[in-house]
Amino acid sequence: MANVKFDRKNFEKDIGKLDSEMQERIALFGTPVENVSEDTLELEIFPNRPDLLSYQNFKKSFAAFLGEKSGLRTYSIGKPEKNYEVIIDSSVKDVRPYTACAIVKGLKLDNMKIKEIIELQEKLHVTVGRDRKKLAIGIYPLDKIVLPIYYKAVEPDKIKFQPLDYPKEMSGLEILQKHPTGKEFAHLLAGKMKFPIFSDSEGNILSMPPIINSERTGRVTEETKDLFIECSGFSFDVLEKCLSIIVASFAEMGGRVYQMKVKDNVTPSFKTDKMDLSLEKTNKILGLDLGKKELKKLVEKMGHSYSADGKVEISPWRMDILHEIDLIEDVAIAYGYNNFEPIIPAISTTSKEYKNDTIKRKISDILTGLGLLELSNYHLTKKQDQFERMGIPEKEESGFVELSGSKTDYNIMRKDLSHYLLKIISENSDSEYPQKVFESGKVFFAGKDESITEEDHAGAAVGPGNYTDLKQILDYLFHNLGLEFEVREQEITSPFFVEGRSAEITLDGEKIGFIGEIHPRILKNWKIKMPVSIFEINLERLYGKF
Repeated sequence: MANVKFDRKNFEKDIGKLDSEMQERIALFGTPVENVSEDTLELEIFPNRPDLLSYQNFKKSFAAFLGEKSGLRTYSIGKPEKNYEVIIDSSVKDVRPYTACAIVKGLKLDNMKIKEIIELQEKLHVTVGRDRKKLAIGIYPLDKIVLPIYYKAVEPDKIKFQPLDYPKEMSGLEILQKHPTGKEFAHLLAGKMKFPIFSDSEGNILSMPPIINSERTGRVTEETKDLFIECSGFSFDVLEKCLSIIVASFAEMGGRVYQMKVKDNVTPSFKTDKMDLSLEKTNKILGLDLGKKELKKLVEKMGHSYSADGKVEISPWRMDILHEIDLIEDVAIAYGYNNFEPIIPAISTTSKEYKNDTIKRKISDILTGLGLLELSNYHLTKKQDQFERMGIPEKEESGFVELSGSKTDYNIMRKDLSHYLLKIISENSDSEYPQKVFESGKVFFAGKDESITEEDHAGAAVGPGNYTDLKQILDYLFHNLGLEFEVREQEITSPFFVEGRSAEITLDGEKIGFIGEIHPRILKNWKIKMPVSIFEINLERLYGKF
């Protein structure tokens, strides 16, 4: 979540009086009102709508929601002029490999607009940029830069410039060690032999992303008319979406947008995505009886365009539209949740908790009572986490479900809970020990006939902890479930256990899981510096015992 503050006078001048009715409409738009004062309007912006983090972008989107200037918003974009280019050196490949850039001219900035620019930049850093880890943004006065721009990685001791809000020149390492912003984000460049920099054709350093701009070329003032904007990071698609959000905000301020050549691309492209939206499916999911004209009107209220063949053209700055169901959610917002009429079912029913869920809840209560913390992880995982870090050669593993056309490296369905338990301990190495965690949830297997099998599993991990520590937890769990289990040494030791310190868990002679101490080699893969023990059981084998 991110909270933004808008000037109340500007809002009432541009949109309308901020009375109780207007506040309700703002909330129905999906941006709850947090606070209203004499001077400001504070809104909560959900993570799926980073395009609403600036007043300019919120104004245009909310105006469309109210029925004014609805439909797909377009802007005039100038082609790259002479030297409107960013030359990318191959040295950035292993540091921050991508950038998307633009030039905006003819701005009339005042203190309020500069504050809005800075807040948008920082909010995008925190949300989309994951505290600058995923992307970093730089905004510079064009009149202090000589085009074209160079983007390269350089040894830290060869980087020399005066960082923003600092009285003297510093080297790359000195910035990380002494500058307040450098110290805050030093971990993003930790272990790198070279640091990325943007510089102009005269060798003046503009910035060292993702850390800080130069005092000489990176400070925007009320006298600034023209800007150079860059986004750098690890996904070109994300960078271009983020650039579209920023540039659209400047265009709403009256700026003229120009493209730049960036390697094999020209940015910003303001490229729109097209997606099918079924009228029948929309009505079925929302319980409505819309016609095509009504659907078109509702889609356009959310800033998209709708054609007669059922195609929706999506605004280039919308990062949250990934599936048809997201468009249907937009239709619901435009229709107004307050306009949906609740209907009492025509049949009388009685219900009770599903037996399997009762068992899972009881397991959760028992383990929580022993001081274990319950986790809930994604069903999707990475091949690297599922196989490589667990010491399992992928080529020897079969039966896993792989996603086709995944847009991230989370591209397979998890086959066990164990690797996720280790992942959580690994990612919380700075938290207090001992760490005792458990999870119950679905795992997935692919059949030979391309079918997919789902199973409920439960697993627990203790660190630091040995076989005996975890066996005591397992004994207590099964005792309270009223079941008797046995453990027997595994004939073939799992690759992620210490040999001789693991066992199969059996129930009525049938294998239902495993327990053991994680091998130091696997702990090293996860960067865990203390012993960890894990058990995992197949709950499907337990359900029939109750």
